[in-house]
Amino acid sequence: MQQRLNAPRQPAVDTSMIRDRIAQLQEEHHGLDALIDRLAGSDDLELRRLKKRKVKDTILLLQLQLDSDTH
Repeated sequence: MQQRLNAPRQPAVDTSMIRDRIAQLQEEHHGLDALIDRLAGSDDLELRRLKKRKVKDTILLLQLQLDSDTH
């Protein structure tokens, strides 16, 4: 008799919640881009801080999570 090993199940992902979060982050990203454009050349320290706050990486990670959930 063969023993089956049950792989641990991953928790279900709420895709609508992830899509909402992506939309929020994209809005924040566009707002930061606009602010960075307005500050360009005036306050380098603040500009660097804003660039670090960019949320593009977070958006990409959430999109990857959505893509992996649909496959």
